[in-house]
Amino acid sequence: MPPLDCAGDFPVLQRKIDGRSITYLDNAASTLKPRVVIDAITRFYENNGANVHRGKHYLSEEASDAFEQARYRVAEFVGAFGNEIVFVRGSTEALNLVAWGLALKPDDLVVGCLDSHHSQILPWRRFAHLELVRTGPDGRVDLDHYHKLLRRGPKVVALTHCSNVTGATIPLEAMAAAAKEVCGATVVVDATQSLPHSRVDVSRLAADFLAFSGHKMMGPTGIGCLYGRRDSLERLRSYMQGGGTVDWLDEHRISERKIPHRFEAGTPAISGALGLAAALSYRDQLGNQQQEQHAHELTNALLEGAAARSYIRLIGPRSSELRIPIATFWVQGCDDLSDVARALSDSYGIMCRSGHMCAQPIVDAHGTGEVLRISGYVYNTASEIEGAFRALDEIVTLLAR
Repeated sequence: MPPLDCAGDFPVLQRKIDGRSITYLDNAASTLKPRVVIDAITRFYENNGANVHRGKHYLSEEASDAFEQARYRVAEFVGAFGNEIVFVRGSTEALNLVAWGLALKPDDLVVGCLDSHHSQILPWRRFAHLELVRTGPDGRVDLDHYHKLLRRGPKVVALTHCSNVTGATIPLEAMAAAAKEVCGATVVVDATQSLPHSRVDVSRLAADFLAFSGHKMMGPTGIGCLYGRRDSLERLRSYMQGGGTVDWLDEHRISERKIPHRFEAGTPAISGALGLAAALSYRDQLGNQQQEQHAHELTNALLEGAAARSYIRLIGPRSSELRIPIATFWVQGCDDLSDVARALSDSYGIMCRSGHMCAQPIVDAHGTGEVLRISGYVYNTASEIEGAFRALDEIVTLLAR
């Protein structure tokens, strides 16, 4: 199988900073955008720019058709029907929409995961009683603890398909099915980190809702999607109301629009939806199997680089199986990893992330303090990852002196 060779499609990677080429390894935070996505956004503003579902003139109807075609493109990508896709600003809004819309009570039990992003923890903690499934020493979800919590009869099970810290994926189909079989819970999946690397077919998944963000998978910022089964969306109360959410409004009554439009108040991110559709088409051109193989090779490069260095303590599995190319770790002797990240950037042109990754519970459970994260994507190579570790060797040596 030929390797992916697509770096030339990403304008940012042609840029130089202080004469250095960019090595972008902060993909778990946000991915770069290929030219086709940029062109799709620009083309909309150059050739149209009208609002959608607001008028009968030519430009509005043309924009509306393109916007709905983008919705069906997303639906096709995840195996859903068009009216099961709600456009939102990102996964954070999608998960808050569901947590609000289920009208939970403070004593309702929600089972979540310790390795979740804050966006899959905070909304549930705000509206209900949240219990988190522990992780084992390797950072993977403790399935015995998960099944023990299911026997307590949660109203909602909030699953994170892939951790943005450990890179570990869960057995999603089995865990979702168990939540339905054991307690009939509403299953809400955060697929933000997994979908950029591997497709999920919701038609085979016992989940009520699934959230993801465009900017994690080469799409624009400010656009994301909430998938919801039709019956699940129908019973969800509206998060916001306003223009576009009703068919009729007078002094005495309102008539809400059908799903999904009742959840899309105000003017949507039209160009963002078109850019996301372009990103999905670009992703398909690269080939799903080729991307998965490439991700596996990057993951091996990350694990081998971390294992070869005694000063690195990795969070997460040491095996590349059921894992994506994320390596998060502590660096022995470096108290301020933000300085290390800045040195990698300013001296080597290597962009990565330091901090708690908006996932402080899992970071704190496996150590203390900030961590450093290197995350790869389709335009990265194993040699770039090896170069990042060599740069880290030099920085650590200088700090030791």
